[in-house]
Amino acid sequence: MAKEKVKVLIWGFGAMGSGMAKMILEKKGFEIVGVCDVRADYIGKSIFTILNVSKDNNPECIIQNNIETILKNKKVDICLLTTDSFTRNSFPKIKLLAQNKINIISTAEEMAYPYAQEKDLAVEMDKLAKENGISILGTGINPGMMMDMLVLFLSGAMSDVQSIEASRINSLSPFGKTVMVEQGVGLTVCSFKEKMKQGLLAGHVGFLESAMLIAHAMGLDIDEFMQEMEPIITKVNRKSTFGEAKAGDVAGVSMGAKAKVNDKDFIKLFHPQQIEPHLEGTITGDYIKLQGTPNISMSIIPEVDGGIGTIAICVNMIPHVLNATPGLKLMSDLPVPRAIMGDVRRLIN
Repeated sequence: MAKEKVKVLIWGFGAMGSGMAKMILEKKGFEIVGVCDVRADYIGKSIFTILNVSKDNNPECIIQNNIETILKNKKVDICLLTTDSFTRNSFPKIKLLAQNKINIISTAEEMAYPYAQEKDLAVEMDKLAKENGISILGTGINPGMMMDMLVLFLSGAMSDVQSIEASRINSLSPFGKTVMVEQGVGLTVCSFKEKMKQGLLAGHVGFLESAMLIAHAMGLDIDEFMQEMEPIITKVNRKSTFGEAKAGDVAGVSMGAKAKVNDKDFIKLFHPQQIEPHLEGTITGDYIKLQGTPNISMSIIPEVDGGIGTIAICVNMIPHVLNATPGLKLMSDLPVPRAIMGDVRRLIN
C-alpha cells in the first residue's frame, strides 16, 4: 500500500488519551508522531513505557509538555484533543492546531454541538477550518453517540416522531480525574450542594448539545430547555481508579433534561452516573423510546462502556474526518461510525 501512515498527535494523555494511543497501536496504518501532556511524571518518558506495551516496530515517541516543540518540523494529519470539556477552554488549542493545518477530533462535550453555548466561537472555528483546509469534530460516547446519534439513526426508520426519551445509566469508573471533579465524586453532600449553588460542578456536560443536535438534524428548533442535577449518595465505600467516595458522600450525579418543540415536550433525557454502581445493585444500561410511526424501543444492557466507547468513537472517526470537506463538523454531518478492522489507509480517499 503506497499511502503514508496516518500521523496522529494526542494532546492530553489521561485515561482517554492513553486509551486512544493503545487502540491506535493495535491498528494498521497509523503512526503516533507526538504526545503532549503536563503531568510531571510523564514528561520525557516514552509512551511505550507509560502504556506498558512493547514498542515493536513503532517509532519512538517521547511525551512532551510543549505543543510548539512537537509541532515544529513535524507532519501531523490529525490531533486527538482530550484535555477539556468546554468549548471555550478548548478553543485556543483548536485555533493553534487549525493554524498548523491539522485536523482535529475533540472529546470536549460541548464540542458535540458548539453552536449551543458558544455560537461565536463555533462560527470562528468553522472559518478557521475552511481557511486552513482542515476539519474539526467534537464527539464521544455521550454526547456524540448514545443519547443523540443513536436516537437519530433509529428515527430513520420512522415516518413521524412525536416524542423522544433517552436514558443512560452508566458507570463513571473508567474516566479520569477531570471527570471526577466535574461530577463532585467524593464530596460530602453539603460540599456538593454548596458547589452546585456556586456553579462549580458541571455534572454531565452535553444534555443541551445532545438535544440541539437531535433537533438540528431533524430540522426542528427547540423552544425551551430545562435540566436538573442531584447528588447520588452512596451507602457503602466505593473506589475506582481515579475516584473515591466514602459511605454517606457523593458517588456521582443524577441528571435529567427536557426540551420543548412547538410548545410540547419533545425530548426527555435521563442520566444517572456514578463510580462502581454495582456495589449498590445498580444495573447499567442504555435505553431509547421513540413515540411515533412506528414506535421504536431499544435497550442495551449493560451500558456501552463509556471509557472504551469514547476511545473507540474518536479513533474510528479519524478516516471520516480526514475525508470530510473543510469546516466545523457535527456527527450528523459525517458517515455513521464503524469499527476500523483493516488498514485505516483503505478508508481514506
